[in-house]
Amino acid sequence: MRTRVVFNQKGGVGKSSITVNLAAISAHQGLKTLLIDLDPQANSSQYLLGDDATYSGDKPALEPNIENYFEDVLGNQQSKGLIGNAIGSILKSRSKGLEGYIHQSPFKNLDVIPASPSLGALGHALESKHKIYKLRDALQQCSGQYDRVFIDTPPAFNFFTLSALIAADRVLIPFDCDVFSKRALHTLIENVIETQDDHNDRLEIEGIVVNQFQAQAKLPREVVEQLKTEGLPVLESMLPPSIVMKESHQKNLPLIHLATDHKLTQAYISLFNEIEKH
Repeated sequence: MRTRVVFNQKGGVGKSSITVNLAAISAHQGLKTLLIDLDPQANSSQYLLGDDATYSGDKPALEPNIENYFEDVLGNQQSKGLIGNAIGSILKSRSKGLEGYIHQSPFKNLDVIPASPSLGALGHALESKHKIYKLRDALQQCSGQYDRVFIDTPPAFNFFTLSALIAADRVLIPFDCDVFSKRALHTLIENVIETQDDHNDRLEIEGIVVNQFQAQAKLPREVVEQLKTEGLPVLESMLPPSIVMKESHQKNLPLIHLATDHKLTQAYISLFNEIEKH
């Protein structure tokens, strides 16, 4: 089982689109694939599951979800008034893996553990209880069930992002050729290297995914060349901008199912094939 986390501390770089479309291509190529959505915005969940995973003021988040998993990791101790109930809850959570939180997507070979908008509220309790390795351990129990796992993360370096990096073999970094993104990239890479040193020595930076790349424009070309000159692992397969991505979101259809021959879909297939060769 190969586990990839898609991570950037900057929002709006296409993180969820990249996660979902690579996972969809993985599944389409016959690999049993799981997507875990750790971003409270739940964009990946809604992209794949549509209205079922779309929440609002009068419509709660789809359950079971990743927040429910982490609640069970905590043993729901906060809400238990009786010691016996608390102990029972803890024992139950220890015996329960990720299987109970998985939803089948409409697409063959592709399963999802959806996010929840209130996931972030659990971060402090999980951190104080030293639960940072729980996601890694739970995924190791699933190693015989899936060939590939993709994890979407929040645009912040917090408990959930760190949990994902500890659980992963590889990290993909979306990058949108913006000067501010370039400045933030070094901090991001430092965080990944620190995670390697302190928690997960098998983690490797698989590459920087250049998104919204306009090959005819001077500035994006210059920024990408600067990254390469600095020795950063820029992947050769770059993703062009296209209105088809908005259509893909609107229809809850990953590109491989919406427009197989489209230029952007082919760029994603090229990207998937490139990272699979590593």
